[in-house]
Formats: sequence, structure tokens, C-alpha cells
Amino acid sequence: MQEKFRESIDNALYSTIGKVAMEKLESIRSKMQDDTATSEDRRLAVLLEEITALARNRVSVASNESEFSKGSDVWVERTEGHFPHIRLHGGALEDDPVRSFND
Repeated sequence: MQEKFRESIDNALYSTIGKVAMEKLESIRSKMQDDTATSEDRRLAVLLEEITALARNRVSVASNESEFSKGSDVWVERTEGHFPHIRLHGGALEDDPVRSFND
């Protein structure tokens, strides 16, 4: 029971971190449009944009793998050394092969 509670708290924390990070990125983008962003703002924007790209890729990989495991025809790139592999490093959490349907 306590593990589920802890997982719930962690999920709420991660969700809040993501929301705050996106709000900060939008704020910095607004400053950039107004030409009031500092060099530190611009560096932070680059970092937040990279984190956002990685998160979007992880969500995409998870969605595709879920659909693939159900037998749907979705895009996945598999190479001999990386399962699943995406072009932006860090997007997939694991490089383990998907279990076959017979496992």
C-alpha cells in the first residue's frame, strides 16, 4: 500500500515538474520575442527544449511500443544493437528487445 502511495506522489511530482518546466520555457520564449531575454535565459531555453524533445520522444516510443505489442502496424526502428532505437539519444528508456508474442 505504501509503495502505491509513494508512486502516486512521485507521479504527481514529475507531472508538476513538467508543467513548471513548460511554463518556464514559454516565459523565456515570450522574453525572446520581446527581446528582453538574457544570455542565461537563452541557455536555459536550450536546456528546456532538449528536455522537452527527449520527453516527447519517450512518450512516442512508449505509445508505439504499446501499439506494436498489440499487433498494430506502427513505426519502430530496430537495429541489431538497439531495441527500440530512436534517432534522438536518450528518448528510449531501455534498449531491451520487445518480448515475442509467444513468451
